[in-house]
Amino acid sequence: MKKILTLAALLACLPIVAQENAIIDLQPQKETWRIEKEIYGHFSEHLGTCIYGGVWVGPDSPIPNTMGYRNDVLEALKQLQIPVLRWPGGCFADEYHWRDGIGPRQLRPKMINTHWGGTVEDNSFGTHEFLNLCELLGCEPYISANLGSGTVEEMADWVEYMTSPADSPLANLRRENGRDEPWKVKYFGVGNESWGCGGNMRPEFYADQYRRYATYCRNFGDNRLFKIAVGPSDFDVNWTEVMMERVGRRMNGLSVHFYTVYNWNAKGSATKFTPDDYYRTLGKCLDIDKVIQSHRTIMDRTDPDQRISIMVDEWGTWWDEEPGTVRGHLYQQNTMRDAFVAALSLMVFHKHGERVKMANIAQLANVLQAMVLTKDDKMVLTPTYHVFEMFKVHQDADFMPLEVNSPDLVTPDKKVIQSVYATASVNQKGTMHISLANVSLDRSCEVTVNLNGAQYKESSGRILTSGEISDHNDFDHPHTVKPEPYTGMKSGKDFLTLTMPAKSIVTVELVPAGK
Repeated sequence: MKKILTLAALLACLPIVAQENAIIDLQPQKETWRIEKEIYGHFSEHLGTCIYGGVWVGPDSPIPNTMGYRNDVLEALKQLQIPVLRWPGGCFADEYHWRDGIGPRQLRPKMINTHWGGTVEDNSFGTHEFLNLCELLGCEPYISANLGSGTVEEMADWVEYMTSPADSPLANLRRENGRDEPWKVKYFGVGNESWGCGGNMRPEFYADQYRRYATYCRNFGDNRLFKIAVGPSDFDVNWTEVMMERVGRRMNGLSVHFYTVYNWNAKGSATKFTPDDYYRTLGKCLDIDKVIQSHRTIMDRTDPDQRISIMVDEWGTWWDEEPGTVRGHLYQQNTMRDAFVAALSLMVFHKHGERVKMANIAQLANVLQAMVLTKDDKMVLTPTYHVFEMFKVHQDADFMPLEVNSPDLVTPDKKVIQSVYATASVNQKGTMHISLANVSLDRSCEVTVNLNGAQYKESSGRILTSGEISDHNDFDHPHTVKPEPYTGMKSGKDFLTLTMPAKSIVTVELVPAGK
């Protein structure tokens, strides 16, 4: 029987040197699936300094750049092996008119970003700039198109402009603007949050709108669109029921949005929080498992062949904006607490990999749970960045089912969470990677991993931890939180033993024998 500790008892009674034990059983005999690399996707909205200053500074900037893209950010993102990038929103997508963002930059019209701080948008970063960025990063573009305030014709024309190889007016307009060959655009979202900022629609109305708009999003040449419909927020299962009934296989994917926020009226500081706040956050983060399962249940009943995928194309933490920053720009710091939200969320996506084929953390730079923070010519990597970099080994690998038996914790809002979480995968070379998280703030844990027949010849690992759960990287201290070599692993005949410090995240690599 699992030991259950109340949070109050844990924090009040236990010395900092206390240690727990956990057992992980690998289950190679169970059914497996591929962890699609797109689960490690990202999201870049015209919001605050995500685009302007975060990724794009323009070719005339004194900040070192390649064709206007920051060199430091480009290099950092390449290291993550970003598989897919979503743009231009978010809420911004449903007020974005793509023709404003093409042609000579100095002639592009300005607009007001009514959703995010009333900022004047000069449209210097548009279709060409985004799709060229994706080519530089070697990732798939994911276009989120304007259904809320746009027309069917506008959406259809954008697809043709980007992807048509024909001698047509729109393809020739693209050529006049400097791009001869069409781009490959696979992922195409027909609207965004149509239940909210994208139009406040009822699911029945949106379903009909989707059917109409998507009809005119054509395949040109050898480009094939993977059409993504607006799905539910959190536990809105009625939206999913309606979409599966009225749209069905006319869509390839259904989006799901989920943010780790336990009080929308008082989200709290990103860096100043209590142990209770931390554990409450983890409990809320893990609700994504129940959210996905609630929608999977409907989809498994109506689409048993799993031809329609779940795309968690917005997720992550959302805290109060940092003091002194622009209201509405959603700039927040990023601590070890955020790193744990990233690690546990990715583990959940692995678990549901039969149905979840994409996830896009919000957002790429300077907004919400960002990968990088920039200020003038400086850039820092966040703890969340380091989790994505450590976990990238799971991209396109086969999920290894496992069972974790560890002590449980009870959060202040009475949710039971584990003290240790884990996920594992095996890549095409047979190399196994196991990622683990000891979420306890003050207890180390000795974890025994039963390999159940897996044979390996060598192992290595990396660990992400820090002295305080609120530790973070800033422009004066850019390396407070960073991965280090992990040496707390011992091997036996058919098992591994890992000693994990409190509040630590570890990824180990096991090279198969005979390789």
